Amino acid sequence: MPVAEGKSVQQTVEILTRKLELLGAEKQGTFCVDCETYHTAASTMGNQGQAGKLMYVMHNSEYPLSCFALFENGPCLIADANFDVLMVKLKGFFQNAKANKIESRGTRYQYCDFLVKVGTVTMGPSARGISVEVEYCPCVVANDCWNLLMEFMQSFMGNHTPGIPSMFSNKHDSIYSPGDTMAQYMELFNKIRKQQQVPVAGIR
Repeated sequence: MPVAEGKSVQQTVEILTRKLELLGAEKQGTFCVDCETYHTAASTMGNQGQAGKLMYVMHNSEYPLSCFALFENGPCLIADANFDVLMVKLKGFFQNAKANKIESRGTRYQYCDFLVKVGTVTMGPSARGISVEVEYCPCVVANDCWNLLMEFMQSFMGNHTPGIPSMFSNKHDSIYSPGDTMAQYMELFNKIRKQQQVPVAGIR
């Protein structure tokens, strides 16, 4: 969700949550999704020109006993929460890119059969963007309820309602899994990271 013109990230989040509350959505606690980036250790790379692979280790408060490890455009491994301890032991192969931790934290809302999570995406001390996650709880095949999701999102996101996520183009009738949610968060976090790397043009 883009930040409203002339508003801060926090003010835009407040506008969104107010719209949800006016619809009749009820607060259902908080949520947090975090992501740490690991890169292949230099010692394990054979040829010098070879690009290192990135692995993202993620947690989601909806699944407190699980840890998700994702490669860009690759598989998603779902492990138990002790996976973090294993990553420490694998530091000869994967090294933590310490300054790269990113997370989305905010409020969960329930509206009829919909679960909505509006979060502030932060890197270090600063807010970098806004995430909106919408789930239609009775349905497990995303394509079967996409039009309904779109209609509901338009009621509070207006013309900022997103199109169908790219990952669904090759998952037409398959059952939606927690790994699919994490892949979308990874995509969003990477987009936000890349925006931060664009140099700001000097004023002439």
